[in-house]
Amino acid sequence: MAKLFLLRHFKSEWNLENRFSGWTDMPISQDGKKDVSKKAREIFQVRIDEVFTSPLFRNIDTVARILEAGNQKYPIFISRDGGKTQKWGDYFEGPRNFMPVYVTKNLNERHYGKLEGLNKKKTIVKYGEEKVHLWRRSYNISPPGGGESLKDVYKRVIPFYKKYIEKDLKKGRNVLVVASHNSLRALIKHIEKISNKDIINVEVDYGALLKYEFNKSGLPKNKFFAKPR
Repeated sequence: MAKLFLLRHFKSEWNLENRFSGWTDMPISQDGKKDVSKKAREIFQVRIDEVFTSPLFRNIDTVARILEAGNQKYPIFISRDGGKTQKWGDYFEGPRNFMPVYVTKNLNERHYGKLEGLNKKKTIVKYGEEKVHLWRRSYNISPPGGGESLKDVYKRVIPFYKKYIEKDLKKGRNVLVVASHNSLRALIKHIEKISNKDIINVEVDYGALLKYEFNKSGLPKNKFFAKPR
């Protein structure tokens, strides 16, 4: 059955500085590059048919480094946002010598509003640990200044997942998704049927890799976070 790999991008410069990143672009840090080869070996034990990621550079950079470390096909980045839906055949004919990497802003990290760029520890001192934790991890509560709640992120991530990724999994394709913390948390919530209340406890570390296998009904055979029922 098809396999879905979820990979959080490697540690960026702002992650290293413990700052809220959100939609702000920055490269992968030197510290974040250490585990690239190890993760590539874990992923490419099986054939990957396609990759999905966001336009944030830390995600694009992670994709490029993973493919290079795994001696994979050269990536061709194809937008999945707006206008006509592009397909592989719109670009190339004949044998596929490249890896299609579909890029969508729907997989972006949450927008952190006025918290973007701020140091996390200093923000906790200013607003209190409980309030900051709710802004970062709860389902319904948004960061101040126009930030997105996880619910907002879920509303853009999951329709995209159902339209493209889920359909490809049902066709037996193996898919790699490289994205940010909260877009991955939204996917995990959907796949593992985690409640609005319990999602606050789900954390995915930098460079963490989750591998899901699906049965013929499209249900995950394994779970990482959901409580047994």
